[in-house]
Amino acid sequence: MDTKPIHVEQSVRQLFDLSGRNALITGATGHLGSAMARALAEAGARVIVSSRKMDKALAVAETLGGHQKGNHLAVAMDHLDEASVEMGFNEAVKQSGRLDILVNNGHDPLSADWETVTGEQFQRQLANVTGYFLLARHMRDHAVENNHPASIIMLGSMYGSAGSYPEVYEGICAASPAAYHALKGSVIHLTRHLAVYWAKENIRVNCLSPGPFPSSKAPRELVERLNTKSPMGRMGVPYELKGAIVFLASDASSYMTGQNLIIDGGWTAW
Repeated sequence: MDTKPIHVEQSVRQLFDLSGRNALITGATGHLGSAMARALAEAGARVIVSSRKMDKALAVAETLGGHQKGNHLAVAMDHLDEASVEMGFNEAVKQSGRLDILVNNGHDPLSADWETVTGEQFQRQLANVTGYFLLARHMRDHAVENNHPASIIMLGSMYGSAGSYPEVYEGICAASPAAYHALKGSVIHLTRHLAVYWAKENIRVNCLSPGPFPSSKAPRELVERLNTKSPMGRMGVPYELKGAIVFLASDASSYMTGQNLIIDGGWTAW
């Protein structure tokens, strides 16, 4: 596979254009996943929406716009189940013909904190990174077999790089789960490891780590406390990840691999 530098300079518009590319995104029906799916579609990609429930995946696919409006696809996949990962990935390839971009965004949540979490719950949380690895390997094998480049994007978290503030959660809800911090730290380092192994095959692997992006279900008092820890004094909203996901998926980041891009309003800069 040719990994020589591309010497023909592209315009900024061309660099960010995803026209002609197919992007599989897991967890695409969620709070942040749906915004990232919209971003990829708006940048020109045909998006394959993945969810555990096919009806939810289809519903999101039907809402996506861009040049491929009406042609976006959907597959059912549980990224915690190895057989489901293989079947879902193969179905995505069958429907699209070829995959160019993988966004590993699926997540099985856990609310139990360090005081109450069981060993079984902790292990299940870590199974999220196993699913990320299996999907990434499927993507790598698919791209190498078909001799084309690929961009793999892992979803980390600022909590994979920094500890949380105990006082933020105290008296309101369970602390930020220890297992979640272990998971996201694993995702970030797995990104680095896979990137250096696959770089010469023209497979880029990067991580996007959101900061505080609470949904409307988050307790108001918790959000107010979180605001005091942010240099910007506010929480992020999902559309503020759209530029980052297109950057990592596109040729705009063609010389970037093994990196963790943190979008957190300055939280980890303190």
